[in-house]
This record gives sequence, structure tokens and C-alpha cells, in this order.
Amino acid sequence: MTSPVIAVGPDSTLDEVCDLLFTRGLSAVAVIDQGALLGVVSEEDLIHRAEIGTAAPRCSWWVWLFGNNTALAADYLKSHSVHVTDVMTRQVVTVSLSTPIDEIAALLEVDRARRVFVVVGGQVVGIVGRADLVRALARARRSLPRTVSMHDDASIRQEIVGALRQEPWPSIGETDVVVTNGVVALWGGYMSEQERKASLVLAENTAGVRAVDDHRVPLDIAYAMV
Repeated sequence: MTSPVIAVGPDSTLDEVCDLLFTRGLSAVAVIDQGALLGVVSEEDLIHRAEIGTAAPRCSWWVWLFGNNTALAADYLKSHSVHVTDVMTRQVVTVSLSTPIDEIAALLEVDRARRVFVVVGGQVVGIVGRADLVRALARARRSLPRTVSMHDDASIRQEIVGALRQEPWPSIGETDVVVTNGVVALWGGYMSEQERKASLVLAENTAGVRAVDDHRVPLDIAYAMV
């Protein structure tokens, strides 16, 4: 996570937020009062603004008459007010220090959030954004062990077959994997192009593999030939 969190207070103005976003290269600023998270002002909150002509157009009389008065007023407030508490998004996603990284990744994907805040005892202690996960990926990739060429064909094949068994998607069987001098030959069939590519990646990522030769055919073709 990134800590400390760059934030503004509830009495801050839109100008202060814009200055922080621009000078720090941020996509969002937290709104915090005495350590408690009140909301966040992000780039998404500033897309529709009267100053740049992107506010929602004025509605016709019948929309004002029959529309949702609360929603219409809220839209006006968000696009015209200079007070942070009027512009910010109050629904924010929070996690704890013990939240696993895979759960955070799921939150960022399912909730379409760009960031989650780490809260301990009601106090904000950090933030995890998509960029933080990319940095973690880069560090993990750099720390991966280099491919060792001393693996024998039998151990390479055993590792590939074992890895395939742990996945729910392969159509390939144990007898369809052949390894000769570090070159993996895949035989049999596959259900989809995604499955074919996934199994190629699985084999390519196995230590000791020099190359992968794919001799498989789509299973619908294989069945037609029987």
C-alpha cells in the first residue's frame, strides 16, 4: 500500500483538490477529518463541471415537474459547488491490514474501483490502487528464479502434468504431454482457443522448457474424424 495518504479536510475547496491532483500527478484525493475517512474526490467526480461546460444540460419543464427532485439537485450541486463535501464520493471501498491481496484485486475489479483505503481502528493508514498492484507484479517478476536448464525431461513432464491437474479447464490428458530434450509436444485436442493458449503458457512457464510444439486440434474436428 501507499502511505501516508494524501488528503484534504472537509473544509477544503475544489481549488485545493485540483492543485493536488495536478501537481502530485494523482487520480484522487481522500477527504479525511481527524483520521476518519469521509470520502474521496477523484477525477471521475470532476468530469461534469459547469466551469468547463460539461455539466448536465438544463432539463425541460416536464423533467423538472415529474423528475426526481433530489437527484436533479444533487447533480447541480456536484457540478457547481466548490466545497469538497459537496463534490466528493462518500461510498468508498475499505480494507484492513490483514486483507489478502487477491481479495483487494477482486474488489478493484468487481466494484470497478480504482483504489481501496486501508483502515485500522477507524483511521486511514494507507491506500492501495491499481498502480500499487502493478508495482507488486513488477517486483514479483524480478524476483522469479531464472530458468534452470538442468531439469531432465521426466521432471519437466511431471511438473507440467501436475500443474494441468490443478486447473479446472484443461482437456488435455497425461498421455498427451511428451518432453524430449526440453521441448514439450502437446497432443490431443482442446475445447477453446483460450484453453489452447492457457495450456501453452502453462508449459512455457515451466522451468527447463526450451520450446513448445502444439500438435493439438479443436475437439469438434477430432470428434468429426472419429
